[in-house]
Amino acid sequence: MSQQAASRLDKQMLIGGEWVDADERTDVIHPYDGDLVGSIPMATEQQVVDAIDAAEAAFEASELSAYQRYEYLHETARLVEERADEIATILTSEQGKPISEARGEVDRAVQTLDLSSEQAKRMFGEYVPMDAQKGFARDHCFTQREPLGVVAAITPFNFPLNLMVHKVGPALAAGNAVVGKPASNTPLTSIALFECLDDAADAVEFDVPDGLVNIVTGSGSATGDVILEHEAVEAISFTGSTPVGKYLANNSGMKELTLELGGNDPTIVWDDTDLEQAAVQVVGGACSNAGQVCNSVERVIVPERIEDEFVEHLVDACEDLVVGDPFEEGTNIASMVDDSQFDDVVELFEATVDAGATVECGGNYGGDLGPRTFEPTVLSGVTPDMPAAKEETFGPLVPVITVEDFEEALAEANNTNYGLEAGLFTQDIDRAKRAADTIDAGGVNINTVSGFRADHMPYGGFKDSGVGKEGIKYAVEHFSREKLVGFHQGFNA
Repeated sequence: MSQQAASRLDKQMLIGGEWVDADERTDVIHPYDGDLVGSIPMATEQQVVDAIDAAEAAFEASELSAYQRYEYLHETARLVEERADEIATILTSEQGKPISEARGEVDRAVQTLDLSSEQAKRMFGEYVPMDAQKGFARDHCFTQREPLGVVAAITPFNFPLNLMVHKVGPALAAGNAVVGKPASNTPLTSIALFECLDDAADAVEFDVPDGLVNIVTGSGSATGDVILEHEAVEAISFTGSTPVGKYLANNSGMKELTLELGGNDPTIVWDDTDLEQAAVQVVGGACSNAGQVCNSVERVIVPERIEDEFVEHLVDACEDLVVGDPFEEGTNIASMVDDSQFDDVVELFEATVDAGATVECGGNYGGDLGPRTFEPTVLSGVTPDMPAAKEETFGPLVPVITVEDFEEALAEANNTNYGLEAGLFTQDIDRAKRAADTIDAGGVNINTVSGFRADHMPYGGFKDSGVGKEGIKYAVEHFSREKLVGFHQGFNA
């Protein structure tokens, strides 16, 4: 492993204010070369129960005001900021993304914590004008927001820091307690976050109850059903695969769910835009984090008349990317997170080529590139029935699909069970408005790619891409409930 990588990290779980181990542990591996990064405990079912019980007790004991929750999250942000270089190194060591992308994720996480801290002071209710209905003119009603209780935060491997912050930050801002469960192949970055949360609890000048934040690690199969079945868990925020999300939805009872699931996101590039600049953005949107992003560009839809020209620009943009060691400063594309993810992309790529797609550039993988590395690859001649068009690739593939007119482009954009985000490059405002109204996705981005996301905006998809919204304000609404308070005319009035 690169000398810049993190020294061996053997971490524990945070349960009820104590860092604890388990009888069994599992290794964390550097994806680029397979070297050992560290190890984590494999939580038992009882330890997961203990974490939830501790969170419930802490929630019931907590008397943190909105301003104190602001201070707690603000202090956590400062601690993450102080450890930014260290945490970025841990992130690249266990996840494999280029160090420049890891630094960007840490910076986003700090901003997400700061946004969450500010939102703690903005849990507004509203005044209900009772005189709007006959006979209630002397009554007064208003609403107030209250926390739910225990929130379970379950995160995937691709953004192990910022996606955990997107759940923990708003949950704490709303006044809840948290149990975090990171992906078993990228847990160390999340543990670093909870170390900062633990240290922040000691640094502030008021009492943060032990157990307000907890993190358990290990197998999802050992933890998932415990979280689902425990009555103290009032909300689950999950980012991951659609099959697991559907399982949670079908077995969660009355729990509040936020499900951020898969995507097969289209970006339409029309002929009235700057094709060279659009190609750079499309390739970046398809290949960032080796394509392991749920709202990455999965399908590129263009008019048939510009296919050859646009493919040339895509090839140029791909060939400008540097494939290599994620700790080298100039690297743009490094390894995929593990063998399973890599093998899935190889299988999908080979099946698409066998079905008749043309490899315009790239197409190499493994070997001298690295055991889990796949070159940025442009595929032309892709039809809607090919695997790279039908399925979520989650790899650095750029499949190009051609259409005859804009109505066909919109129909193809909607030709999927997913509906996370979409992009459109055009200079025609009527065309842009038509796309915004027609594309069945949680976000339609004009003059940028489907992968656009700012951390404070509402983010979440339709159909098999999930339910609910992330984005600080919107997540706080999911992690709280609205109560009506009514004052009615008394006998002495």
